Amino acid sequence: MRFSVFTASTPDWTPEEAVANLAEQGWDGVEWRVTDQDPADPAGTPGFWAGNRATWPLTGLEDRLGDIDRLTRGAGLAYSGIGGYARSFERDDVARLLAATAALGAGRVRVTMPLLKTGDYRDLFAGARKDLEWATAEAARHGVAVLVELHHETIASSASAALRLVDGLDPAAVGVIHDLGNLVIEGHEDHRAAFQLLGPYLQHVHVKNVAWHRTGTAADGTVTWKADWATLREGQADVGAYLRALREHGYDGWVTLEDFSTALPLAERTRDNLAYVRSQLALG
Repeated sequence: MRFSVFTASTPDWTPEEAVANLAEQGWDGVEWRVTDQDPADPAGTPGFWAGNRATWPLTGLEDRLGDIDRLTRGAGLAYSGIGGYARSFERDDVARLLAATAALGAGRVRVTMPLLKTGDYRDLFAGARKDLEWATAEAARHGVAVLVELHHETIASSASAALRLVDGLDPAAVGVIHDLGNLVIEGHEDHRAAFQLLGPYLQHVHVKNVAWHRTGTAADGTVTWKADWATLREGQADVGAYLRALREHGYDGWVTLEDFSTALPLAERTRDNLAYVRSQLALG
């Protein structure tokens, strides 16, 4: 396996700082966040989702490809993929991301699936399937792959749901991102069974961790809970067991870390995460 970092989780670093720090720490690659994001808060504080300094804007992306490639390859890093945010039905933006992914030689790009709250599941699913059929053909034309991420509150929160979306499409041009942390929130299935179920569509992996916290108790005794990001060691998912299950399954692709916990400073967090996942894989 090769390890990379998704720059959604490195908001404090500029692209130049990101590649320099990740290369120095020994990471194999980087997964760039690409989206037109909201600006930082009034104080100018960068955040994971707004004001993230390690994000390349989708607007004008074509003019930035030379800079992206120069920084990435100049640091000795490979692309684990492109972390796009274009929705499946935004075909013009999906086409731009696929073309950019091909130009960079990045191999694969994420396309987001519809949120459950945006309509009837049956209609959303049918529309996304048609969009994926189109995107798969477009990806094949470019020699890249489009990826569906297992993500809570979308129509593809589980491996079973994602398989229904992509089943029958060319696995050379479409695949699934198995996301450990998201599955703690929604969509968990036995990991080994999920890997077997996805078969050739298991093409990428995201790792982060999540913990559920008790937030209160109603008058009738009903307990309320909330999920929040946690460090790799402290979340409810067993990261080491997960990585070893991947290895036993025969997965030897990219594992991208996207740690949204903030208990440790960013540089310490990324350095420790790499040491931790490598140490876990070294266990029997």
